[in-house]
Amino acid sequence: MASALRCLTVITVLASVGPSGAAVTERVVTDTHTGLAMDGYDPVAYFTDAAPTVGRPQYEYRFRGVIWRFDNEGNRAAFAESAEQYVPRFGGYDPMAIARGVALAGNPAYWTIAGDRLYLFYSAEALASFKADIASAVTAAEAKWPQVMERLTP
Repeated sequence: MASALRCLTVITVLASVGPSGAAVTERVVTDTHTGLAMDGYDPVAYFTDAAPTVGRPQYEYRFRGVIWRFDNEGNRAAFAESAEQYVPRFGGYDPMAIARGVALAGNPAYWTIAGDRLYLFYSAEALASFKADIASAVTAAEAKWPQVMERLTP
C-alpha cells in the first residue's frame, strides 16, 4: 500500500494575550508545501457535522500565520469570530504523544471533541487510549506541552 509523505512544519506565532496581559504562543502543525493547517480540513465541521470535512480553497482564513480552510462561508465566519474555540488543542499534535514528551502531528481522520475542544491523534490506537481516560491524558499532555514546544523547530 502506498503512503503519502506528509511534510510538516511548525509555525510559532503570537496567538493571543493572556489574562495577565502576557503574550501566549502556540505552535500549529502546518503542511510545508501548502501552508495549510489540518491538511486543509475544516475545523468547524467537526463540531457542526461531527465528521472530518475537507475545506474548499474559496473559504480560507489566515490565523496564527497559517491558512485554515472551511467547507462553507458559515463555518469560515464562525471560525473568524471565535477561532480559539475551533483550533485543535495542542496545535493539532497528538496529546498521547505529547504526554510521552514527543511531538507527533495528529491526523484529521482520528479525532474527538472533549471538553468543547478538538483533539487530533496520530493513530486509532492513540485515540482509543485517550478516550479510555480523558482527564488523565489531558493532564499528562498539559504537563509536557511546554517542554515539547521548546524542542519544536520554529
